[in-house]
Amino acid sequence: MELKVYADRMSQPSRAVIIFCKVNGINFEEIKVDLSKRQHLSAEFKEINPMRQVPTIVDGRFKLFESHAILIYLASAFPGVADHWYPADVTRRAKIHSVLDWHHSNLRRGAATFILHTVLGAALGLPMKPQVAAEAEKILSSSLSKIESIWLKGNGRFLVGGLQPSIADLSLVCEIMQLELLDEKDRSRVLGPHKKVQQWIEDTRNATKPHFDEAHKFLYKAKTKFQVQRTLQANSEREESSIRKALPSKM
Repeated sequence: MELKVYADRMSQPSRAVIIFCKVNGINFEEIKVDLSKRQHLSAEFKEINPMRQVPTIVDGRFKLFESHAILIYLASAFPGVADHWYPADVTRRAKIHSVLDWHHSNLRRGAATFILHTVLGAALGLPMKPQVAAEAEKILSSSLSKIESIWLKGNGRFLVGGLQPSIADLSLVCEIMQLELLDEKDRSRVLGPHKKVQQWIEDTRNATKPHFDEAHKFLYKAKTKFQVQRTLQANSEREESSIRKALPSKM
């Protein structure tokens, strides 16, 4: 029975799982769960994943959620997956687990919260919280600095050393790619100082092409949509300001 991957490509972890499957020739059926339409909250999806999150996989009778667990399972259960993704060497596996565990409470906490309260919140009809966004940006910037000073400080191109990526690289890079949704000024402010991170993103993209860019097409389209919305809003605000200045002041 073919593997089923329940995903929304606006979800960073969903993209990581999809890219991994495609790079490694794992046949699967992608089933879209549209987060913007709250499809993950449906009773039908709850039967598949009681946590109501994506990605989720179903492999025969086996159901699994949490993207890191999914990536580990796919790398272990499917033949033909290259060793560098999840090495047989126990010490290298331990290093990968260390990065993945750190990811959830640091990089993801900063990046996902920052994007939610600067870009996605308004699109989802959620209240924007500038103070929350400011605190999240601090966590995000600190996380990017730690990636450079701890995992990218050696000669290796990827997080646990070596010349080929692991599941940790794919998971974290997909997380950082969500910054594409920001306007260019904000993105440059956050990512600009981290040249090693930028090179690592490019190395991961090249190691997984063409699937990396294909999986991120939806994100790139959303980026264009948000740019248009920001431009229209800015133009509207300028027009309102001009009108107010042109009106005679009340005595």
